[in-house]
Amino acid sequence: MELSESFLKTRRIETLVENRSTFTLNHTELSIFETHQMAENVYLKFSDPVLASMISGKKIMHLNQHMDFDFLPGESVILPSDEIMCIDFPEASLKNPTKCLAMAFDQERLDKVINNLNEIRPKIDNQEWKFTSNNFHFTNDIAIQQILQRLVFIFTEQHPSKDIFADLMIQELIIRIVQTETRVLYSKNAARLASDNRIAHVVNYIKENIREQIQVEQLCKLACMSESNFYRVFKEEMGISPIEFIIEERIKLASSLLKNPEFRIKDVYFESGFNSLSYFNRIFKKKYKVSPSEYKHQAATIG
Repeated sequence: MELSESFLKTRRIETLVENRSTFTLNHTELSIFETHQMAENVYLKFSDPVLASMISGKKIMHLNQHMDFDFLPGESVILPSDEIMCIDFPEASLKNPTKCLAMAFDQERLDKVINNLNEIRPKIDNQEWKFTSNNFHFTNDIAIQQILQRLVFIFTEQHPSKDIFADLMIQELIIRIVQTETRVLYSKNAARLASDNRIAHVVNYIKENIREQIQVEQLCKLACMSESNFYRVFKEEMGISPIEFIIEERIKLASSLLKNPEFRIKDVYFESGFNSLSYFNRIFKKKYKVSPSEYKHQAATIG
């Protein structure tokens, strides 16, 4: 994500640590933070639920309900209201400042979007959509990344209808975030949730058989749905199609296997369920921006 030249020219740098530029619209406040020198134990808190997303540089986050973690470009974290963040900036400098955006949501607006989603597109098996009340750290998918880029543009431009534009984009952003959290929740807890939730049951089957050739027809039978209904429900709840989820799980497995020096590239793509080396190379590079062999070399160097 890059900040526009117009924004960079208009901002005022008042402090080298977490310099803040703020833009406010209906129900939402956008802050851009820049840090120009290394720092430790910088505390920050928002009175509303907030989405923080890294733009450039690196932070180390220390949160009450979460293990310490590196916060890198292309990643976001959801924080509930009044959550205290303790932040380190190990690499910030005048030439390469650390930049992050924080989008604070009005709780009433959040509740309205989630309630409408439950009325219009309820989950199956008597489950309900919920916006997380805990810390949720995730990697932005392409859709979320594009929405954030668009919102930065909308907030910083001088358009008379920007409240309307932003409201529509924020509604989509909230829905995509809860879909992302559902996907992560089902993926991490598939076995535990499988008995009470058909999508979790399908996810559990995919994870247990990821090395095999998985047929969508079999997934439909497991979910007790027609193919068209299964595709619709799966994508509504997970944010991606069944095929995309299978590929995502295979790439995740492949990245793990590539870190093992005993596995060759050919072993990895086969063990991950791919039946074409060229396809595996193309999909992997699209995800990680490097080829499998380059990824393996980097892992060996770090190790």
